[in-house]
Amino acid sequence: MLVPVNGMSTNTRSTTLAAPVLAVLNRLGDMALFLLDALWQTFRARRLFSKVFQQVYTVGAQSMLVILLFSLFTGLVLGLQAFYAMSMFGAQGMLGSLISLTLIRELGPVLTAIMVTARAGSAMTAEIGVMRITDQIDALDVMDIAPVGYLVTPRLLASLLAFPLLTALFDVIGIFGGYLSACVLLGLNDGRYFSGIESSVTMTDVSGGFLKAFVFAVLVVTVCCYQGYTAHLRKDGKGAEAVGNATTSAVVMSCVLTLMGDYVLTSFLL
Repeated sequence: MLVPVNGMSTNTRSTTLAAPVLAVLNRLGDMALFLLDALWQTFRARRLFSKVFQQVYTVGAQSMLVILLFSLFTGLVLGLQAFYAMSMFGAQGMLGSLISLTLIRELGPVLTAIMVTARAGSAMTAEIGVMRITDQIDALDVMDIAPVGYLVTPRLLASLLAFPLLTALFDVIGIFGGYLSACVLLGLNDGRYFSGIESSVTMTDVSGGFLKAFVFAVLVVTVCCYQGYTAHLRKDGKGAEAVGNATTSAVVMSCVLTLMGDYVLTSFLL
């Protein structure tokens, strides 16, 4: 016999607590199937190369200015803060090593993913969401065109190309920003800065950063495209409001998953 607790049975309380967890797991499962469908459409989509090329321009080339500015000032601030912190221990010679490893291992792939999410990921969600609520995706079905292959697969493949390249750009410009801050402005010897980079950075560090970039590309595209693709199913709004809410959810969820994924990958790569 169930004993009510505060007017609620044990079964009812368990169901109430389990419902949000099951909803999250169900959503993650749907996104995983959505990703598998997008990968499968790689072998079936028509005129894929031209669509991928167009998305490389949209996701990659149009994000370069943002990445350049963000990476430059990240390097400047990192060099400034690290110089004064390491001066307390007389370890300015390790400044190049600190800045390069911090950017290549962590800040480069993570901040690149977040910035591309804010600029290109939100646009993906909004564009696909508008197509969904205006029945354009249903029209693709009627014309026997796979919507996932037409809309999602090119963005996924383009992001797999663009994210590592943007990450490499972020790393290089960030290291240059650190050089400007530490050597040009604060007077650190150039040779000590670059010798620290040469002696500490290995191919394992670079490949680990690129691996993170590939994983973040998959996470960002899957979340952003899925949120737009299912905008019509949202319960927190209809029409334009649903697209706006889907875009907000996509950006927040992508950033959170990027940080979570970074922790997991770092744990395995160390």
